Amino acid sequence: MAEHTIIHLGDPVLRQVSRKVSMYTTHTEKILDDLARTIYADKGRAGLSAVQIGIPKRLIVMDCGSGLIELINPRIIERAGEQTGPEACLSIPGVVGIITRAAYVKVETLNRRGETVTIEADDLLARCIQHELDHLEGILFIDYVDELYSARSGKKLKPRDAHPILLQRRLIQKK
Repeated sequence: MAEHTIIHLGDPVLRQVSRKVSMYTTHTEKILDDLARTIYADKGRAGLSAVQIGIPKRLIVMDCGSGLIELINPRIIERAGEQTGPEACLSIPGVVGIITRAAYVKVETLNRRGETVTIEADDLLARCIQHELDHLEGILFIDYVDELYSARSGKKLKPRDAHPILLQRRLIQKK
C-alpha cells in the first residue's frame, strides 16, 4: 500500500468523467488499498475518489466515523429530502462552501468480492457519498456555490481570494 499525493484544483484530471471498472483485478484492489492509506494519512479526511489521486476510475473510499466503506462503480438509485451545510474537498484545501444535497441516498455498488450491495445513508454519510460520486463525474463542490469561506476561520473569503477558485466552476444543473 502506498500513500498518494492528492491532486489539486487546476489539474484537468479532476474534470474527467471516471471510467467504469470492468473487471476486478489485483490492480483494482491495490488502488482501493492506496486510497485507504491516503485517506487515513491525516485526521479529518472523510472521502476520496480515485480520480483525486490521478486515476479516473469509478472507485471511492470513505470513513465518516463508522469504518471504511469502499465503493466500486457506485450509482445512486434513490434520494430523498434535503440538507444544507458546509462542504470542503481535499482537492481544494482551505475553503468551504455551503451546499444543499439530498438528506438520504440509496446507493448500489460492488464490493471487493464483486457482489452487488446496497447502502442506505443519511446525514453526513449521504453528503459524503454525493460529494464523492460528483468527483466521478468531474463535478466539484465549487460548482454548486457562489461564495466560499475560509476553512480555518469560517469567514467569507474576500472576492480577490475567492475569485480565482470560483473562476474554475462549471455550470451544472442542480440535481
